[in-house]
Amino acid sequence: MSSIRSDAIIVGAGLAGLVTASELITAGKRVTIVEQEPAASLGGQAWWSFGGLFLVDSPEQRRLGVHDSPELARQDWFGSADFDREEDAWPRKWAEAYLDFAAAEKRAWLHSLGVRFFPVVGWAERGGYTANGHGNSVPRFHIVWGTGPGVLAPFLRILDDGIARGLVMMLHRHRVDELITSDGSVVGVRGSVLVDDDAARGASSSRQVAGHFELEAQAVIVTSGGIGGNHDLVRANWPERLGSPPATMLSGVPAHVDGRMLGISESAGAHLINGDRMWHYTEGITNWDPVWPSHGIRILPGPSSLWLDATGRRLPVPLFPGFDTLGTLEHLRTTGYDHSWFVLTQKIIEKEFALSGSEQNPDLTDKNLRLLAKRVAPGAPGPVEAFKSKGVDFAVARTLPELIESMQALSPAGVLDGAQVESEVRGRDREMANDFTKDAQINAIRGARRYRGDRLIRVATPHRLLDAKAGPLIAVKLHVLTRKSLGGIETNLQGQAMDAQGRAIPGLYAAGEASGFGGGGMHGYRSLEGTFLGGCLFSGRQAGRAVAARL
Repeated sequence: MSSIRSDAIIVGAGLAGLVTASELITAGKRVTIVEQEPAASLGGQAWWSFGGLFLVDSPEQRRLGVHDSPELARQDWFGSADFDREEDAWPRKWAEAYLDFAAAEKRAWLHSLGVRFFPVVGWAERGGYTANGHGNSVPRFHIVWGTGPGVLAPFLRILDDGIARGLVMMLHRHRVDELITSDGSVVGVRGSVLVDDDAARGASSSRQVAGHFELEAQAVIVTSGGIGGNHDLVRANWPERLGSPPATMLSGVPAHVDGRMLGISESAGAHLINGDRMWHYTEGITNWDPVWPSHGIRILPGPSSLWLDATGRRLPVPLFPGFDTLGTLEHLRTTGYDHSWFVLTQKIIEKEFALSGSEQNPDLTDKNLRLLAKRVAPGAPGPVEAFKSKGVDFAVARTLPELIESMQALSPAGVLDGAQVESEVRGRDREMANDFTKDAQINAIRGARRYRGDRLIRVATPHRLLDAKAGPLIAVKLHVLTRKSLGGIETNLQGQAMDAQGRAIPGLYAAGEASGFGGGGMHGYRSLEGTFLGGCLFSGRQAGRAVAARL
């Protein structure tokens, strides 16, 4: 039994935990960080991320002719969140505070820490409904130069400085099993010391127990993430509004994203809310070089691929690639199948396919200008071509009959209707032959190319799928990919965990995905994308500053 006394204990060494720690270190406080994974996984999910951040009216937007404003961002956020529950009181306040942060201090604060941005702003989650409905009205997806590792870098530097100054005790392989309470306050943690493990970053590590520990502090901050690596917990929380949960899913996060600390926090009195709000992707593909179990990668698609359900029927308006993540998920769950299809051309994959994740974008992650220049040159990025040639979910053919035959080989027997696929492809191509069209997706593609960023590196020149010069034809089998929890521990704007009666629990705080990125669900039902890392930054900063002020 070990016993260490510090000012604050942080449970979880992902981005939110590191930001929280940085604020406490800067204030000269003593911090103990406990993390069940080996040191190789320091930084958690953020290290694997594409590094997209939501900013409002930024210099990058203005340089590209994008006119954004706090008022427009609020319209988009609340139109997407659709807050409709009594327990949304704190999430609403967090949403307002986060929007203020994203429109004002966020970029300058990150810039002061050395964070820089790729000059082309992405347009994720475009919506496609009315002005007050879901989606980003303008491009707001700012990619950090260095992707996820670039986001983590300044906070890792502060952590190293804190360790050197004797302010930080970093305890890897320490799994919290219980929050210690006394007279209604949380005063520490106790748990298991796991055996040493040399597992690589993200790989599954041993859960064998080598000993036990107990730690005390004036504050405990839970920053342990969500449930995306625990498919049983995902299914248990799956909402009826999204239909039945898939029988098979890919994991967009490592297995250690297991949700354990949510139940442990609830046992100590924390109020969990909005557990049925979650964010999973429908463009998942099987990683040909997996790191963790059921490892999937998300395609970040441009708008041109033809999206078909498992039977070959085209998805309804406005469920085009990159427009409405959860709307697409909800529709696909009505089809009775766990997969769907993109049909596209080599010309589209070269311009429009990006793969989510730091490891799939070596040019941006490694700040390699020579590699970066290839994004505007002919040919698909190397990681995309690797998936096309090695991935089990890709079919490539010169003719449509050959492509349909390959798709059927990747489908359960009798599911894919080849005649339906041919009808959808040829019908779409007839519309493309005219400057005028009733096809909403074609109009959306043409509209997207009015934005300079999309025209430069994101949206292919409109063309017929059966144009031989654009070939070969490609089909991609898509799976549901687990990712984020939008609900979690209810917190006030200082990051204090609330109990079921709406009272702050002395000594207990939460930040990041464990708190629904703030308040227990500041996104509501839907995210605008680029908001997850930003939510970790903001909620971690809020909690760290609040704890530092109270100590």
